[in-house]
Amino acid sequence: MPSQSARLEALPVYVFVAIGERIRQLEAQGIPVVRLDIGNPDMPPPSAVIEALADSAQQAKNHGYAGYRGTASFRQAVARYYKRRFGVEVNPETQVLPLIGSKEGIVNLSLAYLDSGDTALVPDISYPSYALGAQLAGASPVWVPLRTENGYLIDVSAIRPDDARKAKLMWVNYPNNPTGATADLPFYQQVLDFCAANDILLVSDNPYVEVTFDHYTAPSVLQVPGALEHSIEFVSFSKSHNMAGWRLGAAVGSSKALSTLLQVKSNVDSGHFKAIYDAAIVALDTPQSWIDQRNLVYQRRRDRLMKVLPEIGLEAQCPKGSLYIWAKVLDMSVDDYIEQALMKAHVTFAPGTAYGPGGDGYLRISLGVDDQELDVAIQNLKSWYAKRS
Repeated sequence: MPSQSARLEALPVYVFVAIGERIRQLEAQGIPVVRLDIGNPDMPPPSAVIEALADSAQQAKNHGYAGYRGTASFRQAVARYYKRRFGVEVNPETQVLPLIGSKEGIVNLSLAYLDSGDTALVPDISYPSYALGAQLAGASPVWVPLRTENGYLIDVSAIRPDDARKAKLMWVNYPNNPTGATADLPFYQQVLDFCAANDILLVSDNPYVEVTFDHYTAPSVLQVPGALEHSIEFVSFSKSHNMAGWRLGAAVGSSKALSTLLQVKSNVDSGHFKAIYDAAIVALDTPQSWIDQRNLVYQRRRDRLMKVLPEIGLEAQCPKGSLYIWAKVLDMSVDDYIEQALMKAHVTFAPGTAYGPGGDGYLRISLGVDDQELDVAIQNLKSWYAKRS
């Protein structure tokens, strides 16, 4: 066989692939493992969404290609959602584009804009695909510091002028994965002004906009005046409506950027099954009460874990959004902690360094595990940590 490409040689094994292999090995030995590493919602979508999928799938005419830009009715539903939720009017014909989940959009946007020698401004604690997408495109990430004392918000004044001049993309993500940090509109105004002044496309990855706690409501970057010309935003049904396996999201914003992204997508994918679009339209009209009740489940899990952290050698700030707790390991290395937790408590965590160089010393805990499994994880962790102390 020929050798693999140089770009693949430089690409690390994706963190959850490596964790999954360790779990497979243990479960082959009859050892059950509780996964607190991956953000995989454990609850189903609204029942009306599942019913809409089934009804649409029964229609004989719905099994052909739905088009590279998705269905008009889906794009219109996304536009209605942005108007209702954020007070933002977008043109469904030019400013909405469906995605195969936001992860696909992240990598394909990098392929659309970045060449060898180009750079993207990437938070040094962030979803791995921002940096990996740049690498796949032959470009390089320029790490932008996120610091706890700044609420894990990007400080654009700390970006070197030369880095700003060379960059073509800048990534922001709030509610943040993995830190759970949140942002307000003045922050978005600041980063938008910075990007507009430096001819950078601002990309807001916003899959957790509907996963919030303590009566907090997350905004959209598109609420900032001028954002529709200088930015795009990714939303995903994976976390907002518990539809991770459905692989559906949308890019909303700059028509020029979406046209550029479509040029890549139309050459590498063929869109979704129409029944998924039809079900997503129903999802976008899900009552707020369903979202609130779902979030209360996550909030109760968050509170249980926050309470037990001191008993298992961790500390964290209480997040107002996302599906995660970003915890500092207090009395051993993160690698040792994660390894011992796996082998002795049979619980997995995601290492902070998987999210960039700023994640050293931290690990990520997911709230996407059912309450019974969470009980097991907490008891196992407390027992293991007490014995090692």
